[in-house]
Amino acid sequence: MKNLIFFLITLPVLTMAQNKLSTEKLWQLGRISDPQTSPNGKMLLYGIKTYDVKLNKGTNIIYIKSLTTGEPIAITEAKNNASSARFTPDGKKVSFMSAESGDMQLWEMNTNGSNKTQVTKIKGGIGGYKYSPKLTHIAFVADVKLDKEVKELYPDLDKTNARIIDGLFYRHWDAWHDYAYSHLFIVAYANGVITGEPTDLLKDEKYDCPIPPNGDDEAFNWNTAGTKIAYDCKKLTGTADALSTNSDIYLYDLNTRKTINISEENKGFDRNPQFSPDGTKIAWLSMATAGYESDRNTLVMFELNKDKEQKKSNQTVYSFTRLTHNFDNSIEHYAWVDTERLAFTATMEATKQIFLFDPKIKSLSQVVPLTEGLHDYGAISIVNIGNDPQIVGVKMSISMPADLYLVGIGQKKETQLTFANQALLKETLMGKVEKRVVKTTDGKNMLVWVIFPPDFDAAKKYPTLLYCQGGPQSPVSQFFSYRWNFQLMAAHGYIVVAPNRRGLPGFGSEWNDAIKNDYGGQCMKDYLSAIDDVAKEPYVNKDKLGAVGASFGGYSVYWLAGNHNKRFKAFIAHCGMFNMESWYGSTEEMFFANHDNNGPYWSQPSSPNNFDASPHKFVKNWDAPMLVIHNEKDYRVPITQGMEAFTAAQIKGVPSRFLYFPDENHWVVKPQNSILWQRVFFEWLDKYLK
Repeated sequence: MKNLIFFLITLPVLTMAQNKLSTEKLWQLGRISDPQTSPNGKMLLYGIKTYDVKLNKGTNIIYIKSLTTGEPIAITEAKNNASSARFTPDGKKVSFMSAESGDMQLWEMNTNGSNKTQVTKIKGGIGGYKYSPKLTHIAFVADVKLDKEVKELYPDLDKTNARIIDGLFYRHWDAWHDYAYSHLFIVAYANGVITGEPTDLLKDEKYDCPIPPNGDDEAFNWNTAGTKIAYDCKKLTGTADALSTNSDIYLYDLNTRKTINISEENKGFDRNPQFSPDGTKIAWLSMATAGYESDRNTLVMFELNKDKEQKKSNQTVYSFTRLTHNFDNSIEHYAWVDTERLAFTATMEATKQIFLFDPKIKSLSQVVPLTEGLHDYGAISIVNIGNDPQIVGVKMSISMPADLYLVGIGQKKETQLTFANQALLKETLMGKVEKRVVKTTDGKNMLVWVIFPPDFDAAKKYPTLLYCQGGPQSPVSQFFSYRWNFQLMAAHGYIVVAPNRRGLPGFGSEWNDAIKNDYGGQCMKDYLSAIDDVAKEPYVNKDKLGAVGASFGGYSVYWLAGNHNKRFKAFIAHCGMFNMESWYGSTEEMFFANHDNNGPYWSQPSSPNNFDASPHKFVKNWDAPMLVIHNEKDYRVPITQGMEAFTAAQIKGVPSRFLYFPDENHWVVKPQNSILWQRVFFEWLDKYLK
């Protein structure tokens, strides 16, 4: 039976000459980010980052634009390398962060970019900021050194760089602990000048706000009166920090100087609090399951003016309401529309859409979609144009890098606001993208993206790549990646098969959670179902199939290499887990390792489809060329995983190569490293699949 093909996406046919996407062209694209709207709803701020490959660095420029008319105007220069641009609450100035004076500090300027003035001079710099609505205070983040180095403990050994470690989380993501903690401060402010000494809201506490590694200035927000600030913090250290995701929302009162925990009853991940426009409510993102970093994110709400206190064991516990508990997908970004409604983004059927939560809607979830189509929406903010609240969002697709759009709430209308890469895209021919449904071995419907070469001819046969997603709970949505770019692979003459296998969000909690304790099980069968289904097509060269992926996608490549039954002729694994037992003993976020593997490898019973099905146990079956890519600063999947895999391939006599980056973490982000990555990637594929 033929598969159901829903529709194809193609760029409009253009009369001008077009070229295929190339690695070099990919690095010419401007990367748009951080949209901010003015208090009067008329202006838009955003950044565009461009890269100089020769200098091997990127520069961010801030632009200002009318939401209704006119062209964008650059209001910062390359030397500023400005970021985190915001309108001040009165709309009269634009604030931003820059390291132009040495450390990263807060600056202000007029809305036309004139009269740039440094506001803060905090030793060591700041990591984020927010003005109070009345412009009486500024909240900012700065590091505070609270731990002692070995040479401070033993002054006579002042040349040593050794560490004495008494607990886990001594390193995280891509950095060893630096003996300091990110703290949230509040300082008085007036007319461009800070006065008095800053107040440390976490004084002497060995905790971080924002929560590393991905926390930002959404971790804290002011109420409308500027008298309270809510922030998230994970008050755990050492091994306890590595074992749990439990963070909380704290509310600090500037008048009483007291802090209360308003999310204590939840033992999972609570983050990104926001006050309602009238200041009577606080919403935040909440995961219910302790230790599960990919649990379903729901929106919860705390009402400040109602008695929500409960006495438990002589302690005061504050209760809150889960607003979206009946919405069975995870929420990513959100914003208050008014005092009752909230807009948010969530993955749905391999796309990221904008939704509206409205308590007045008479439905089980009280949620309605505001957008539809094959695209991803990222960060959103609310802008009031007249009496009509609308949404500014970052939108992208597999065939389009990010731009900003205005989304209506009532009419559900989308209007493109920016055209950051219009000229380059007009001369670039993209391949068509097919949305395909494949039956899995257990009878489920699996959504699979198939991306074709730009000059695709159905009468020809093409080498074909199976893309294996990382995460493992990360969606194969309509993302435009600067590393795993499907259109770039297609431009090199490959058909790309990208399945939304078991364990990915956007298809309900059951589908997302199914990968737990089953790494070597159904999700691997899903991969094979996808490639086998597409390989039936006459335009696929079944003798030239490859499998590629990073992180859990790298695990998948290693596992498939030992279990593919001669399907594939080439493999590429980037920062993949190879030996689950040695990985467990060297990774850092133990809550992730314990949740997905049902505990450590020595537990009884151990996880049969994870530890017993570890890729290294199938090396005896490896029979196809393997490119291993790994990075020194990857502490999530340490470098030894790649080394073990490369050693196994070499000893086994399998054609293999090891691409090593000493200065990258789990990603590859430096321009020249990224271009080298793509060159070696395609050289390997071309050698064995063409």
